[in-house]
Amino acid sequence: MNLPEKSLGRAVALHLARQGASVASLGIDPAANAGLETLAAAENLALTVFHADVSVPTDVQRAMAAAVVAFGGLDIIVNSAAVHPYGTAETTPFETFMHCLAVNVGSIHLTAEFGVPEMRRRGGGVIVNLSSVQRHACQSGVSAYVASKGAIHALTRAMALDFAADRIRVVSISPGSVRTPILELAARTFEGDDADIDAVFQRFGAAHPLGRIGEPEEVAVLAAFLASDKAGFITGSDHRIDGGLTAGIGVR
Repeated sequence: MNLPEKSLGRAVALHLARQGASVASLGIDPAANAGLETLAAAENLALTVFHADVSVPTDVQRAMAAAVVAFGGLDIIVNSAAVHPYGTAETTPFETFMHCLAVNVGSIHLTAEFGVPEMRRRGGGVIVNLSSVQRHACQSGVSAYVASKGAIHALTRAMALDFAADRIRVVSISPGSVRTPILELAARTFEGDDADIDAVFQRFGAAHPLGRIGEPEEVAVLAAFLASDKAGFITGSDHRIDGGLTAGIGVR
């Protein structure tokens, strides 16, 4: 997971650690990793950061093994890594398309490949995959991103069935517009590098019936609930947290 400030992965990692979980975060950005480590140390949290490219099998295998050694087992996986290229199937280079799939979807396969055996040894676990409302209703010019988010939904359902007998639950979350680096990228893509980000975010928020964009911490709370025993009968499902954005899609 890439964990820059305000990223969903960072928010989930901190929320779980603040709730008492022992957390291993996988991040590719050294500066973001260092910042998260500093914050975790200041709050005395059981949060360890491992440098890893989650689209590379050896990186994921090494980090997952280190997490098991550090904490004695594995109960929860939250997959939040994402890249968001812009372009159509005509204008997006194939290499860019495949990289998007490798990061956004391949990382989920890899954490399951190396994590499910550890969960099975513990008698069960939970996998939470962060997707997007773009899977349900997409904008134009984001073909690679949308393809990856649709694949996450399909993979979530397949994994939920495949691992149900192992008492491993698998769910996905589909956020709407949330204050993250990816949303800032969208703002600068459509409004220019000199855009007033706060003003653009206000306009984005106005498209949601609740009248605002979401905050990473709100997604983190949902992820923590889905990973908890209170959600013990939930698996194979997607959970939208979008301020009502998709509630009226298709209604005239």
